Amino acid sequence: MNRAMIVLALLVAVTSAGYARVGGGDIVYEVKKIGNVTFRHDAHVGKSGLPCTACHASLYVTKEKRKTATMSQMGKGASCGSCHNGKTAFSVKGSCNQCHTKEVK
Repeated sequence: MNRAMIVLALLVAVTSAGYARVGGGDIVYEVKKIGNVTFRHDAHVGKSGLPCTACHASLYVTKEKRKTATMSQMGKGASCGSCHNGKTAFSVKGSCNQCHTKEVK
């Protein structure tokens, strides 16, 4: 019986750790002139129900290995623009304030 309890405890611990990592938290991309962009994993993974594989590793690898994309490149489907194209999600064109926010001082 003790062995079964240990196995069950390990399963719960491993499963809980996996669920805790889902979402990935917020990532802030610094954009000087127009305002920073905060990517919210919760909005994309939790609320929209996208699987992690929708972006990782095809569009994004890790925060440390990310490549910078210009708005022009996004308008052509790179980075955020692969979904934010006006069909799958709101377009990166003309929707500046939905992503870019200036810090209020």
